[in-house]
Amino acid sequence: MSESDISPLGRGGFHCSLCDVRLPNSPTLNDHIKGKKHQKLLSVRRTRKLQQERSVFVSGFQKGMSNLEITDYFQKFGTVANVIMDKDKGLYAIVEMESNKEVEKILSLPQHSMNGQKLRVKHREYKEFKYIPKKKQDPGEKQFIDFEELSWALCQVVDVDEQLKKLLELFEFTDSERMLRKLIVSLIQEVFSEFFPSCKVLLFGSSVNAFDIHGCDMDLFLDLENTTTYQANASATAETEGVKDAHFESQSEDSILSDIDLKISTAAEILEVVATVLQKCVPGVHKVQAVTTARLPVVKFIHKESGLQGDISINNRLAVRNTTFLQLCASLDPRVRPLVYTIRHWAKQKHLAGNPFGGGSLMNNYAVTLLVVFFLQNRTTPILPTVNDLKEHAGEEDQCIIDGWDCTFPRNGSKIEATTNTEGLCELLAEFYKFYAAFDYAGTVISLRDGKAHLVTDFIGPDSDKQFRFGPINIQDPFELSHNVSGNINERTAQRFKRQLDEACKYCRSLQYQRKSTKKKAWGIVRLLQPLSSTDCSPAPSPSLDHSPGKEMSHGENMLSIPFKLLCLSEQTKKRLHGSQDFREVWFDKVCHAVLYVMESILKCSCSYTEENNTQINNAEINSLDEAKNKEVKISSGLKRPNPEEEIAETSSNKRSRTEAPLYQGEVTWQCAVWNRIWIGRRKIRRQLRYRTNESDSDNCGIISSLETEAKITEAILQQEENSDKSSPLVTFRLSAFLVGGNEDTRTMIRVTPIQDSTLFVEFFHFLESFIPKMIEKCIEKSD
Repeated sequence: MSESDISPLGRGGFHCSLCDVRLPNSPTLNDHIKGKKHQKLLSVRRTRKLQQERSVFVSGFQKGMSNLEITDYFQKFGTVANVIMDKDKGLYAIVEMESNKEVEKILSLPQHSMNGQKLRVKHREYKEFKYIPKKKQDPGEKQFIDFEELSWALCQVVDVDEQLKKLLELFEFTDSERMLRKLIVSLIQEVFSEFFPSCKVLLFGSSVNAFDIHGCDMDLFLDLENTTTYQANASATAETEGVKDAHFESQSEDSILSDIDLKISTAAEILEVVATVLQKCVPGVHKVQAVTTARLPVVKFIHKESGLQGDISINNRLAVRNTTFLQLCASLDPRVRPLVYTIRHWAKQKHLAGNPFGGGSLMNNYAVTLLVVFFLQNRTTPILPTVNDLKEHAGEEDQCIIDGWDCTFPRNGSKIEATTNTEGLCELLAEFYKFYAAFDYAGTVISLRDGKAHLVTDFIGPDSDKQFRFGPINIQDPFELSHNVSGNINERTAQRFKRQLDEACKYCRSLQYQRKSTKKKAWGIVRLLQPLSSTDCSPAPSPSLDHSPGKEMSHGENMLSIPFKLLCLSEQTKKRLHGSQDFREVWFDKVCHAVLYVMESILKCSCSYTEENNTQINNAEINSLDEAKNKEVKISSGLKRPNPEEEIAETSSNKRSRTEAPLYQGEVTWQCAVWNRIWIGRRKIRRQLRYRTNESDSDNCGIISSLETEAKITEAILQQEENSDKSSPLVTFRLSAFLVGGNEDTRTMIRVTPIQDSTLFVEFFHFLESFIPKMIEKCIEKSD
């Protein structure tokens, strides 16, 4: 032990710098010096010192040099004990020899060279040994539990109901976690009150909405309404009296209100001041960053001691009200919390929600929670009331208007009559998946305000002022009615969501879900919560479903799914559909016209309409396909092709003029034939066309030019194969279009069935899988 390790402190105490501990007196010091910790650190320090003395620092070798090559070189000077490489950059290595004499032998050589590269070799620098203690974990703090631990814990209980309760118990805050967050908020409130008099710092979001989970971020709302009023009143008083009030002057100097006018300053300007106060004046806070360019500007920070991350916002009063609403929902029935925890964790494990990096196309936890609340509102005997029902039980003190939105509901659930629904958690979870597996997401808007799924046509047209942003999944915020809380979801995530719902619904019908395993296998919700592998996150395969309930797809049938997209329709069509319930048929009609246009005009396929689903193609059909093919040959060999926009519009108007009802209804079938390999080499030709016309740099390379370009690509392929013998079609197939589930879904499914066996059909169908949905969308946007 070095005497420099121990230094005296006031009042007879000592400090051991090696172990970084304080000792109150000499007896305690003697016990500490003889203790295991001190002796072990002494031994480690001696070992490290000896290693440094018999090591050399080597640099200058080629990047990518291996340990073995360096060992072979220095082996001629003696025994090499160890080689430590700078693997990240490959810039240097530490070579430890067996003895100091071998190091002196290496350093005595004026120049070292390896593989023609001059090396720089010198003594390894001595670094003072410093003990870095491991971070102490709060005994009340729980780390996130992994799947293996969770599985073991859930399999120990007696039934599925208890599994959901156990999951809640494992994931919710401990008392110490709740206390820690309250202390941090109190600290920030105390400091901010000095600079922003009468301000309020309110905790909202997952930390306090009754659905907390270990490690979740802290969301804080800085309410400056009273501060703004205080500043305005004080300024008005000072101007009236002609002199500044002494009290206000001292307050403004401390609160920096003399540097900023809260009434006219932008959110970005105020948050910059908030960030400054947070960084310089709040102890234990670091990595402060003002994010002022986001949709909702915030100040991010980290509490150093606990590692908790937090956001402070100043324009998020609605989110605070939403938090109170979720608290109320959780208090109305004890089944709400375990159900929400389970479904949120399921959505996270299936990569549907809970993006750890924020943003993206995944659902947020708030959207998932609203799905659960809406489901509970729609049980045969409702478990949760609608927002409108809650409003009827609100008193005068509960009236609340925020940013023009009515956010009224009672503060507590004492006025709400308890539900008579007695369903267990096991049944409710299974019914949740069943409820949403058969749901029409694109064609409806989920409304918690009245507990109904409204048609999207109720939100469009001249009488609609909601300005709702539609998407593949539409969940209306219960208070800010113009906000779609799942508006960031893309089609791919929506398809994966539907696929996972189908799989969960199917699993919940099995005995493995309903009963505890007697063979110690995973059972109940454990299988539901199993994480997805990377392959499971790939795009959904072509749906193999039929529009007839209970009917299985036959062998050889392949499906294309065309989702309903309201944004593809023109404003004129939207106005016409306002309040209409037949918009699904209108969409289906447009899809059918687009399918025929893409197949005939873009891909130059031969198509003939048929009302019968024959299993074999007959001579008449072959003749009709030959006639269609000859027509296409004439067009492609010299005749001027009509503009796609005019052709689609003319076709639609002529056909529609004969009847007011949509032309295509029910199931529509075409017999089709492909005479050329139109799916081969399209990408190469597309690049060539864009290079010639500078289409990639043009403003017209979007929807309009895409249809024309794809038609030109097909014509180029036909010209390349002009001299080839095409006495018979390469692929003959049947296209059948139909709506899924009647009024329960807006998707149009296209069944592609080979008429004659062909090895080329698989290649052609894989091409159609990606090509047809994109082209149909562009056709509808252009023709509408």
